[in-house]
Amino acid sequence: MSHPLDRAVWNALTTRLSGFVTTDSDARAVRIDPEVGIFVSGPDAESETLRAMANLALLHPGAGMVELTGSPMDALDLPGVEVVNRVPLVQMMCSALTAGGPDLAFEVLTEGDAPEMLALALLTKPGPFRSRTRELGPFIGVKSDGRLVAMAGRRMRVDGFTELSGVCTHPDHRGKGYAAGLSRAVVGEILATGEGAFLHAFAEHDATIAFYRSLGFEVRAPMTYTILR
Repeated sequence: MSHPLDRAVWNALTTRLSGFVTTDSDARAVRIDPEVGIFVSGPDAESETLRAMANLALLHPGAGMVELTGSPMDALDLPGVEVVNRVPLVQMMCSALTAGGPDLAFEVLTEGDAPEMLALALLTKPGPFRSRTRELGPFIGVKSDGRLVAMAGRRMRVDGFTELSGVCTHPDHRGKGYAAGLSRAVVGEILATGEGAFLHAFAEHDATIAFYRSLGFEVRAPMTYTILR
């Protein structure tokens, strides 16, 4: 029996995040609203599914797939859709935080913070972040002199798990413990609900993986991020 995180995108978009998919999504293929995210997925690797996924990827450009490396859904070729790159990721899980430093002062970010959230994500590139990604949150952040300098939030939600995502800090404010403090706050809230926390990190970013290990995350599985034209 597969783990719900083996197909986190499909499981999220057909259950707890179904309200964020495009109106032309259906049981054969789903695409998250392009203003919210990049994900496209389907239930299997059958030719009918691949055609349906390709149709959504072409209708809503900027799509991408995240699937378990080596699984039947990994490294799919959608007819008529160009693969720009296949990027190795690791999926990490946390069921208990390690002992940490003092609590960090932060605030819950609102719609009024949306332009600064997008600007910070585009500058620091924590992963795909769109104009309405914040709606998957809540997101929390740290401000300095009224300007947003660090943030973290939630993205995918599947049965029993919520994803930590969008963790980033402005280059001028790194080394102050903001990423660790915000991550601990988000993960602590997730764990308090009885769920587990998970995340995705670039497999080649050893420092990032070590950072999340220091918080209590461990690598669960290798994943592949397929970027589509």
